[in-house]
Amino acid sequence: MSIRLNREETSLLMLDLQERLLPFIHRNEAVIQNAVRLMKAANILSLPVLYTEQYVKGIGSTVEEVRSALPEGARRFEKVCFSCCDEPGFFKVLQEVSLPTIVIFGTESHVCVFTTAEDLLDKGWKIVVAADASGSRDRENHLMAMETLRSHGALILPTETIVYRLLRKAATPEFKAVLPLFK
Repeated sequence: MSIRLNREETSLLMLDLQERLLPFIHRNEAVIQNAVRLMKAANILSLPVLYTEQYVKGIGSTVEEVRSALPEGARRFEKVCFSCCDEPGFFKVLQEVSLPTIVIFGTESHVCVFTTAEDLLDKGWKIVVAADASGSRDRENHLMAMETLRSHGALILPTETIVYRLLRKAATPEFKAVLPLFK
């Protein structure tokens, strides 16, 4: 199955970028920076956003840098299951927010990102993983998760490629608004 990113069919699903977990994530500053870029681009391009928080009591809320960049209308979903798909009520919210192609990113790559992406692939969604906006405590776990998801049919790309693919062309007001995110 070929995956073509376009605005009309793409939503974003951000997983568990939370206060007490992110300090332990390999390259956490880059993960946060790229998540913020994706949130700002989603706002500029009017893309629907759903974000999750895993066991908030223990791990805390979404980190402030990312939370403050969330576009208006972003939907929050609290969970305790590693795969969002195992959480009661998730599909109801997902169907209200999502489109046929979902850009997934967050933590940890080898647990929540992996299991959610794999389950959504099995259910027929087209999955794109923003690899540089995702992370694990151990770099090797992140790399193995990305490699396995690619072999299962997900498209694994950097944030900048995802955003420019959604833009499709330069010389537009959206391009001018997005350009500073990558300078």
